[in-house]
Amino acid sequence: MVNKTKSVLTSDVRIKGNITEKGSIIIDGEVNGNINAELVETFENSHIKGNIKSKKTFIGGKLKGDINSDSVHIRKTAGVDGTIKQKTLSIEEGSLLTIKTEIKK
Repeated sequence: MVNKTKSVLTSDVRIKGNITEKGSIIIDGEVNGNINAELVETFENSHIKGNIKSKKTFIGGKLKGDINSDSVHIRKTAGVDGTIKQKTLSIEEGSLLTIKTEIKK
């Protein structure tokens, strides 16, 4: 059995540069760069300027960039400005969106 990794960036963390994580990444801080992981989960305090590529994405904070993910869930605390390319998309009422969506094949 392979152990899945999980990285956590708390609200006091700021990263300038791209992030690659083989497992999951949880973000409540600031990232200025692209994120590539199996699962990306952001929370209310997060501010991301860059693109996200993952199998599953949960957005709860601010994102200025594109998402390429099989499954995307946008929480009511989210603000997204970009293009979302996905197989499934769910959006909670109350989120602020300026988006274009495309269905992945």
